[in-house]
Amino acid sequence: MAATAPEHPFDPLIDLDGLWTVELAHRYLPIDGMPPTRYEAAAGRLRMSPREGSANSWATATLIAVLHPHAHAAGHAVYSALNVRTGLSGWIEPDLVILHRHVRQQTWIEAEQVLCPIGISSPSSYHRDRIDKPEICAGVGIPYYMHVEIRTDDVLIELLRLAEGKYVRHAHALAGQTLETTEPFAFSFDPAELLEPR
Repeated sequence: MAATAPEHPFDPLIDLDGLWTVELAHRYLPIDGMPPTRYEAAAGRLRMSPREGSANSWATATLIAVLHPHAHAAGHAVYSALNVRTGLSGWIEPDLVILHRHVRQQTWIEAEQVLCPIGISSPSSYHRDRIDKPEICAGVGIPYYMHVEIRTDDVLIELLRLAEGKYVRHAHALAGQTLETTEPFAFSFDPAELLEPR
């Protein structure tokens, strides 16, 4: 009698490694038993990261309040984390997303709908937020990208603009300075507003 290979239960983290698509994500995520986490994928490889700490959460909420009236006046819409498709086998979940216009009950956002993703980096997500995601977003033609780095007593904000397929720095500021721009819509504020109160 031939021996049969032992069967193992289906585990999406193992069995779908390198195969992830938006359709599979819709079917298998979130994964039962996992703590709250952010799911993203690049080239079919699933990436999971824990929710960030209070400093990032405060900065996210404050940035929505700061940007919303200006974006709204220009006909755009500011959302907290959304699933942004970046191809057949990838998606990102920026901390904030400025869309060209409002959507309604949409789970997956197409890259063409995005005006500017905003990534708020921490030590655990620095490489992905600072290098990987901007490169991915530039590759799918998203016109702007904003990077926010929360430090112990400082904040760095860089607004990048797409030029010839790559992002170039359009505006930047540290706490105590003014981040001011007319693109993608007019706004100005001191990045220090994003720091948690002492």
